[in-house]
Amino acid sequence: MTSHGTTLSEAASKALLREFGVPMAAEREVADAAAAATAAGELGFPVVVKLCGDAIAHKTERGLVKLRLADAAAVAAAGAELLGKATLADGEVSLLVAPMISGNRELIAGVVRDPQFGANVMLGVGGVLAEAIADVVFRPVPLSAIDAQEMIDGLATQQLLGEFRGEAAVNRTALAQVLLGLSALAAARPDVASVDVNPLIVRADGEPVAVDALVEIGDPDVRSGSHRPRPTDAQFRALFEPKGVLVTGASTHPGKFGFVSLHNILASGYEGAVFGTNLQGEEVLGIRTVAEIEALPEGTIDLVFVCTPASANPAMLRACAAKGVKAAFLTSAGYGEAGEEGRRAEADLVALADELGILLAGPNGQGVVSTPVNLCAQIVAPFPPSGRIGVASQSGNFVSSFLNYSRQTGVGISRAVSAGNAAAVTPADYLDWFAEDAATTVSLAYVEGIVDGRGLLERFASVAARKPLVVVKGGATEGGARAAASHTGALAADDKVFDGACRQAGVTRAVTVEEAFEAAATFATQPLPKGPNTIVLTTAGGWGVVTSDAIVRDGRLRLMELPADLQAQIDTKLPPRWSRNNPVDCAGGEVRDTIPEVMEMIAAHPEVHAIVYLGIGIQSNQARLMKEGRFYPGNGLERIVAYHERQDERFAEAAHELSQRYGKPILTATELAVADADNAGPRAVRATGRLCYASGNRAVTALGHLWQYAQFRERRGLGSEGAR
Repeated sequence: MTSHGTTLSEAASKALLREFGVPMAAEREVADAAAAATAAGELGFPVVVKLCGDAIAHKTERGLVKLRLADAAAVAAAGAELLGKATLADGEVSLLVAPMISGNRELIAGVVRDPQFGANVMLGVGGVLAEAIADVVFRPVPLSAIDAQEMIDGLATQQLLGEFRGEAAVNRTALAQVLLGLSALAAARPDVASVDVNPLIVRADGEPVAVDALVEIGDPDVRSGSHRPRPTDAQFRALFEPKGVLVTGASTHPGKFGFVSLHNILASGYEGAVFGTNLQGEEVLGIRTVAEIEALPEGTIDLVFVCTPASANPAMLRACAAKGVKAAFLTSAGYGEAGEEGRRAEADLVALADELGILLAGPNGQGVVSTPVNLCAQIVAPFPPSGRIGVASQSGNFVSSFLNYSRQTGVGISRAVSAGNAAAVTPADYLDWFAEDAATTVSLAYVEGIVDGRGLLERFASVAARKPLVVVKGGATEGGARAAASHTGALAADDKVFDGACRQAGVTRAVTVEEAFEAAATFATQPLPKGPNTIVLTTAGGWGVVTSDAIVRDGRLRLMELPADLQAQIDTKLPPRWSRNNPVDCAGGEVRDTIPEVMEMIAAHPEVHAIVYLGIGIQSNQARLMKEGRFYPGNGLERIVAYHERQDERFAEAAHELSQRYGKPILTATELAVADADNAGPRAVRATGRLCYASGNRAVTALGHLWQYAQFRERRGLGSEGAR
């Protein structure tokens, strides 16, 4: 948080806010009780009288506000009482007289300068319970008109914004103008540390009017926004598509990094040239190593994978540069994570790499994966199937997690890298390159320990404008925004500020690692929806009910009412007992071709934008029990087992083909995806290259992310690029 200086008086705060178009009630600032009574008569009763001063922040808590004063005598008495409550700490005080603005709804709006993400505008449910309710949304400055409307839409308590207790719906245009005015103020005045407009009362006619305001002045917030230049495309190609790889510190000991990394490069099927250094020049896994880099050929090695100690690395980099190496991945520890001496060594190594023109990945990293060239230069497993997801993580463990999920689900990876200490190349640098990488459709990132939040989100926004970007964040930003003088600051939890920044940038933010991978897998394998209308197709009622509930809870999608013409079509394929509504519950009335035929009717309907299909694998589950029973083979079971399994395969293939033909997402979900991964249903979904979701609600969450990103692109005129 910007260091705090002084708070302006309420009168001065309101005067500043008026300059930027924030609507304020008419008021008078006076010196004594008699003048207050006169001012009240001019304004019209009833009025509010407050004690006002630069050092007075929370008036309500101190009883420094008198409401609903109906005549001059009451105003004079109240003014005298309030002046009597002034303390020496309050400094010079005055009385503020204003009309009594009434309304059943109170909002809070303001500005806070977050230590990592800079100036943010806030909107929330206000009044004395603002901090207890904490229904607030944030967006970084500057706000666009779209940002302002999305903030209003983002409040959880939407019923307060519609018609309420006989009062008109909130004028959303006027409320958006308040937010845009606050944004303009924050941009124009970097010395404004925080703004607190609380309450912002919604009058009976729906117009928002500020009746209290507090502006805090601090040191100017000056952010350079500068960062290291991103490595060149040629350097990234050397890292992810090298023509040759050198492992320094190659070892014959299977427990050492120098053995494991060389093994993984060779075992993954990498077809480029592979070399190794070893002080004894031993043969390791069929590779004849050399004791000195000088003995290696020139112009055949792009990437060096470093398993040597930190002390040996400067000389090693110089020797590599002489051989034409353009990228280095350092697994070596003992750098920035090891204290002041390590930080100096790390800075020296970065400067050396810059001098030599070498991309320096790491240090203290896990490795790099690039499936287009079958490269698994890692000190750990696994090697994932080939696919369209690019992974960049500040934690090597989460790279492994994402690769493990890839192997489990069959949804593949294009590139993956652990940034380690990110001394020279940050996750944002990798993501920026992924956004231009033809092998990558969606980027997936894990970030933590954010230092320059504003700079990071600017990079993220650039990536998300080109391709989907899914982010999961660990930990809170250091120091958190906490402004003791304002409700706005107290509500500025790090996570809410980060979430607002992601929304503005078009970044898909996931709560968990599982959700992050499933969102990325969905972007990689499904088309973007053209609207929120979702149909649930199910072979069992309970699944349809809970998935429908998940759609309603998600808030982004719409559980559409089943169109009459579509209902009539489905009537021709299902018996009268089917649900005749959304979810479309087949109620056990399926015959051989029912599921593909009904699914096509739904997918072809112009008002339907997406389908969640539940129930795949049921027939194959019965087939499994038949095969495991003592009556198999025989009794005609071979034929029925084959039929059941083929049916589920047909259903998976139909979902894939119809999704492609109609350009609509069709998400298939069953717990058998994890309970029995070899079931013919989930297995067939994986064979199509798509994700089989473990539950309907997880499919809904992923679909919600798709629609949110589609809206981001549409509202900002970015077109449909970024879809698969």
